[in-house]
Amino acid sequence: MAELIVALDVASKPEVERVVDLLGDAVSFYKIGLELFSAEGPSVVATVKSRNKKVFLDLKLHDIPRTVERAVKTGASLGVDLMTIHAVGGKAMIRAAKEAARSVGANAPKILAVTVLTSLDQSDLTDIGVSRDVKAQVEVMGEFAFANGADGIVCSPREVLNMRTLLGQDALLITPGVRPAGADVGDQKRVTTPAQAVRDGSTHLVNARPILQAPAPPAAAPAITREMQALA
Repeated sequence: MAELIVALDVASKPEVERVVDLLGDAVSFYKIGLELFSAEGPSVVATVKSRNKKVFLDLKLHDIPRTVERAVKTGASLGVDLMTIHAVGGKAMIRAAKEAARSVGANAPKILAVTVLTSLDQSDLTDIGVSRDVKAQVEVMGEFAFANGADGIVCSPREVLNMRTLLGQDALLITPGVRPAGADVGDQKRVTTPAQAVRDGSTHLVNARPILQAPAPPAAAPAITREMQALA
């Protein structure tokens, strides 16, 4: 069954504690991104883990293989469950990340490769010199990363159905850019609904604003979970 991950798009550890305690049993998985990790460091991971929650550490690592290897080992030592790297870092970097994760044993974090950021559209790819269209770029980078040891990829939910076919049933497919029907899409340019994303093959859906900015966040999270489980 697909899992809901709530992105901790807040600025400080006290806010993290407030959100995690407020949502309680409604949410078991949280994403810590670069901004929050830069502000609070590894202690913010410990804060979330101390409440018996799973952690997706989304730092999108992209550096020389040895540096990424050490960063993954550090993340693994914190007990995180998922970590991200950029697929464009190359095969040596991807393999180094996977080997670093394996080195911690049974509790190794899963390594996810970012293909094309969901904030980018076709004009953005053209601007940075990528000649492929978005769909083709996601396919190429996703297959490349998975073939070189990544456990799955991060991609737009609009690409999930195709990537599930290409990568098979074992791949983790983590999808930001998921919004309940009628919700504000913010800075995400390639979005869909929770039910559609799960039908298409998403294993984890990342959400933030529709929950954290809802009038009643503890009720908003289960509502999205129900959408994820809907058949239509």
